[in-house]
Amino acid sequence: MAKKKTTTRSARAPQADTKAPTPRHKLTAPETRVYVGDCRELLRQVPDCKAGKVDLIFADPPFNWQVKYDEWHDGMPREEFLDFTYNWLDGCIDALTARGSLWVNIPDDTAAEIVVHLKKRGMTMVNWCIWHFRFGQNRMGSFIMSKVHALYFVKDPANRTWNAEEILEPSDRATTYFDPRTHNKREGHNGLRVPMDVWYGKYWGRIQGNNKERRSNHENQLPEVYLERVIRACSNEGDLVMDPFLGSGTTGVVARALNRRMIGLEYSAANAGSAFERIKAGPIRVGQGAINQSTAIFAPRRLGVKSRQGAGSG
Repeated sequence: MAKKKTTTRSARAPQADTKAPTPRHKLTAPETRVYVGDCRELLRQVPDCKAGKVDLIFADPPFNWQVKYDEWHDGMPREEFLDFTYNWLDGCIDALTARGSLWVNIPDDTAAEIVVHLKKRGMTMVNWCIWHFRFGQNRMGSFIMSKVHALYFVKDPANRTWNAEEILEPSDRATTYFDPRTHNKREGHNGLRVPMDVWYGKYWGRIQGNNKERRSNHENQLPEVYLERVIRACSNEGDLVMDPFLGSGTTGVVARALNRRMIGLEYSAANAGSAFERIKAGPIRVGQGAINQSTAIFAPRRLGVKSRQGAGSG
């Protein structure tokens, strides 16, 4: 996430310079570019964004929760924060291709405003997913928050990139309840299904200090498996993926590992450098089966042979 901790800036985007900015960091094969600056400016300056050539955008923006990020002030007055949010959302919409998809990772207190704004701008919501985790911040005054919203919007629902076969996972009906219908050969999926809209399981938790994926000096780092699901489902190899709040670099790591071109925008030069080093180093879990690690609530319920025979004899 791109954030600052100095004096509060205006929520209005600064005037975009007509001169194309220069990437601070670059890689080739696939092309990966990291720009440093205010995403509200860069979304209107970077040539691919300005020309509407981005195929997939994943945004994990500042939550305005007083978090001490490197340079971003994470405590704007509420109305100013909403104006800031609407401004970068508009820049993302303009940066997308006609077939493009926009994902936004956001908590309860701003999810509704984002949904309403995107619908007003003509975007269509395909899914309102939930990223669920078991490690929430302890509190006594209310229920502990254990989720973040993953909002999936497109410009044209009839003409969007969607790769269901890339994200199939074992069905609970097959692995837990052993329903023979899940192995119907006419369906062709042999006990697999598209994931449900609540995401949890092994490798899906918040990235804590002892996690192998953990990047030091970064708050609210997302797990690679989250981005792997989004990028596989909503883009193709060679497509252009963009993250307006690059932060720890998870989007760039996964996009590059899956042979997508990548643009990352980051307010903090230090965070941009750290993210770039992580992108060069490569992923920890991508391609290792982590995407199929969603888990059922209950243990498998298959009956033993004798039990089945006894149940059928009466």
